[in-house]
Amino acid sequence: MSSELHRERCVACRRDAPAVTDDEVLELKPRIPDWEIVRVDGIPRLHREFGFDDFISALAFTTSLGELAEREGHHPLIITEYGRVIVEWWTHKIRNLHRNDFIMAAKTDALWSQTHR
Repeated sequence: MSSELHRERCVACRRDAPAVTDDEVLELKPRIPDWEIVRVDGIPRLHREFGFDDFISALAFTTSLGELAEREGHHPLIITEYGRVIVEWWTHKIRNLHRNDFIMAAKTDALWSQTHR
């Protein structure tokens, strides 16, 4: 993995925390190349779909990701179904993207790499 972003820790985020700037997005986004930035109700989110051979594998990944999110105190949208898991990261309090979201996307990629060698 070329990015060390996954080694960083999330910081507590308040409602007045700054969103990432355009320059920060340009620096951070290449470090999570498989993620897209999408807008839902005008709010940017990091979005990625992960493929699986069966439901139990998708569910196991979801559980591991949920445990990771709880440890970091930052929680995504996770949709689990047969053959895929959809993950979206954004910072609810600021209704925007924060560095934490990029960190968690990188941690999600690291988790994926550990489970799909």
